[in-house]
Amino acid sequence: MTDSLIISIAQIAPTVGDIDGNVKKILAAREGAARQKADLVILPELIVSGYPPEDLVLKPAYQRACRAAVEELARITSDGGPAMIVGAPWATTEQGGGQPFNAAILCADGKISAIVYKTKLPNYGVFDEPRRYRAGKGLTPVSFRGVKLGLMICEDLWYPDAAAELAAQGAEILIAPHGSPFRVTAHAERYAVADARAKETGLPVIFVNQLGGQDELVFDGASFIRQPGDKNFQFPAFREKILSTEWQKENNCWICKSGPDVTLPSEYSLIYQALVMGVRDYVNKNRFPGVVIGLSGGVDSALTTAIAVDALGPDRVRCIMMPSRYTAGESHTDAEQCADLLGVSYERIAIEPAVNAFAGMLEKTFADTEADTTEENIQSRIRGVLLMAVSNKFGPMVLTTGNKSEMSVGYATLYGDMNGGYNPLKDVYKTDVFALCRWRNEHQPEDSLGPAGRVIPENIITKPPSAELREDQQDQDSLPPYDRLDDILRGFVEDELSVREIIAGANGRPAQDEEEVRRIQHLLYVAEYKRRQAPPGPKITVRNFGRDRRYPITNGFRDR
Repeated sequence: MTDSLIISIAQIAPTVGDIDGNVKKILAAREGAARQKADLVILPELIVSGYPPEDLVLKPAYQRACRAAVEELARITSDGGPAMIVGAPWATTEQGGGQPFNAAILCADGKISAIVYKTKLPNYGVFDEPRRYRAGKGLTPVSFRGVKLGLMICEDLWYPDAAAELAAQGAEILIAPHGSPFRVTAHAERYAVADARAKETGLPVIFVNQLGGQDELVFDGASFIRQPGDKNFQFPAFREKILSTEWQKENNCWICKSGPDVTLPSEYSLIYQALVMGVRDYVNKNRFPGVVIGLSGGVDSALTTAIAVDALGPDRVRCIMMPSRYTAGESHTDAEQCADLLGVSYERIAIEPAVNAFAGMLEKTFADTEADTTEENIQSRIRGVLLMAVSNKFGPMVLTTGNKSEMSVGYATLYGDMNGGYNPLKDVYKTDVFALCRWRNEHQPEDSLGPAGRVIPENIITKPPSAELREDQQDQDSLPPYDRLDDILRGFVEDELSVREIIAGANGRPAQDEEEVRRIQHLLYVAEYKRRQAPPGPKITVRNFGRDRRYPITNGFRDR
């Protein structure tokens, strides 16, 4: 029995499938915890396999490799250093096969001391766990140095019965390893749930969250401790940290006496850091030497370039301006100035020779027809071919630049401006694009590899948005103003409101014009086929396209 503990929380970033690399990170975290004189180090959900491993977790060889890694980690704890709680998929046979459990495993004194299985398997939003895991049956506290620890993996914390079950069996500290993706509402939701469990049980809650980008998901860390009373502790967001907390048993209750307590930054700071981490980890984990971006002089490509430079450094970002006869002179100036401010490689490749070649090739086929969006899309597709050619020749991945507003209503060209491997703005509405540009001009993220100060020219932010695919074209020729458009889209996409509710201004939103709302609904539905072919991008909203919102392509429904 002990009356004091030092518990380290290891907020680290695994890579899905890189079991050897993840084990090295775990052991490095344990060494850091040992230097802090820790008795126990807690790591996030499925840290051994990386999270989420999706259907890879059903592969028997993968299950066996994860099991062997955990057994090796357990053997290492015979050295007298800190014990570990690690997350891993756990097949009940050494051969593996079938659905494994999602497990939290206590490794101590050279052996696996306890295994706890996740009982609540989320099946909503980005989560699809019943497809891949078996659910555990009930929870029992595990003993560490005479202290009863109530292990509850991620979703188990979000339901009162799991915590109540552990408390009824004498649990003294609730520990919740998580793989909770970032979204703008995440922190308030996590606090509310942890506070509810602490109040219901009278026990402290340790929330340990994963860090890093994994395809469309970004994990922000931001681990914390909530306990009855006023004293809580907060770990930083978007930072890999191994930090210790000191615990004391007083009046038969365990209390966290000291630990990190940072203030999380503003919403736009968090969003920007999520976008940077998403780009950095996608590019680096997939071993691309850098990225190439079509820098048009518009606000979307400027923000995308700033994010890429902050994520990778200017030497790994290549920008190409691809003007046509419709490109305004100020776009040339704005793009060049933006490239200079960010310190990136910049060149111009005029597309007019290719446009003329296509016009000649199609002259007979298009005879007696008027120019329309067909010719506009050809320009976009020429640009897409040029960017992909540079990517193929020199190796950088193409970053696309379309925002969520455009992707919602289909204002993007397949095989043109949608070409690429990753889209940093995929889940960012246009109004937020402008706000993030202003935020970045006034702030430099802590881990930024880009320059401080203004990086996006003011004219790029203030001029009317335009695709510049025909004379005097502006986005608002065919779309409502973006503040109105985004409000309608948030009603449809984020809140799943009906046409009538959006028109009436439900959920505190402003009332909208019926004809406009119905038109936007139609555009949203018919663009689904494009979104299915779009590159991935980091999720930052409550409902992103792809994992969260899975609508059919063939869809005859229209809300009346």
